[in-house]
Amino acid sequence: MMSLLGRPDVDAGEVFVNFNQNITSLAVATSGGYSLYSLGSVDSTLDKIYHTKSDELFLIERLFESSLVAIVSQRAPRKLKVCHFKKQSEICNYSYANTILAVKLNRERLIVCLEESLYIHNIQDMKVVHTIRDTPCNPLGLCALSSSSEHCYLAYPGSVTSGEVQIFDAINLHAKTMIPAHDTPLAAIAFSPSGTEIATASERGTVIRVFSSQDGSRLFELRRGLKRCVSIVSLSFSNCSEYLVSSSNTETVHIFRLDRSAAETADHGKQSTDDWMGYSFFRFLSKTVTSYLPTQVTDVFSQGRAFASVSLPEAGVRRMCAIATIQKQLRLLIASQDGYLYVYSIPSIEGAECQLIKRHDLRLEDHYAMDIKVDSPQTLGLNSGVSIGGAAGVPPSVAGAGASGSADGKSTATDKPGGSSSSTSGGGGGGASGSGSAGASYASAVKGDEPVAGGPSTT
Repeated sequence: MMSLLGRPDVDAGEVFVNFNQNITSLAVATSGGYSLYSLGSVDSTLDKIYHTKSDELFLIERLFESSLVAIVSQRAPRKLKVCHFKKQSEICNYSYANTILAVKLNRERLIVCLEESLYIHNIQDMKVVHTIRDTPCNPLGLCALSSSSEHCYLAYPGSVTSGEVQIFDAINLHAKTMIPAHDTPLAAIAFSPSGTEIATASERGTVIRVFSSQDGSRLFELRRGLKRCVSIVSLSFSNCSEYLVSSSNTETVHIFRLDRSAAETADHGKQSTDDWMGYSFFRFLSKTVTSYLPTQVTDVFSQGRAFASVSLPEAGVRRMCAIATIQKQLRLLIASQDGYLYVYSIPSIEGAECQLIKRHDLRLEDHYAMDIKVDSPQTLGLNSGVSIGGAAGVPPSVAGAGASGSADGKSTATDKPGGSSSSTSGGGGGGASGSGSAGASYASAVKGDEPVAGGPSTT
């Protein structure tokens, strides 16, 4: 996600697109409102789950298949609202000292990323349980949260001059490890579905690396290109973790196959006859010529190449990519911020072409839909809010249907791995107040079971 000052999609009036955590739905925000689409039959139709008119949004995150969405509008870029879209009600809202640059969700935590701090909320009651302050300047709001509850890790840049990745345990609330992933600053990071692996790319954009989030060991090194540096804007693992897809500011989308069995075989020096075909040859060649060529050259030979790629009509368009299983078939989904969703088949043979199956126009209004229109902005609590960290101009009061919250905590110094440190704040959101249903009902909505009637209990 990018700040309002540098977001090309906002500046150009384009749509905001975002997949949920398990690639079962797509959120699309335009100047007139936002829509949620099911991806279950995307090969043929794009079924609209929900649509509403609202302020122009620049962030929206849905929690898996639940009815909970977290949204940030351009009119109030410091305010986060968590809504129950089926009930058309606001559950709670929080305001912060600066512009919200990214929001991440899983079933345990909600993360709010500002330029120099990160707030960790307990998603069951929306209280702030921890604050990571004085992070390296992060104007793009670059961060990632594992979708796994078992390995609930948060990742964010650890330096403004190099590609350090800080891994933070968002459940036990302590720094886990620091990974020196790249020489140049980070441009993209993404966790695998299990949370045990993390993919990284730097501003140079030529190499993508995959590390263990447990101990920081390098698992894969993937070569996106040789000739030109690019800006990678999207990294995403498939749900099976066998594939990794990346998109950039170029017209090409790359799919990499993370062949763990082949990597183990190569490590033991087992080369089959077929290895002389395709890119496996480069792994063999790198071992053979290591003593003759500089390290930089042998690194190029040892890096895995794209399993498949797609060339789109135009460069310079931001695109979010994902690989999902649709009706038991692997599909590459490309949602572009000029308003299109592309659906491609993924070949079973390395080097074969991805075939375009369908292109959906996200700007059309004739998709099958449960179209719910909000008559009054008060329904979503647009005028309610209290401040976190002293946001100017927001009174500490509650208005509308949902609960509003604030947080306060004692600042302490938390050591980061690698010798650096940041100021963090722990605590349970002591300033939160408001009305709502019991916490158990809210927890049911988080799990995707029963819809809630109001917000979480914050008293």
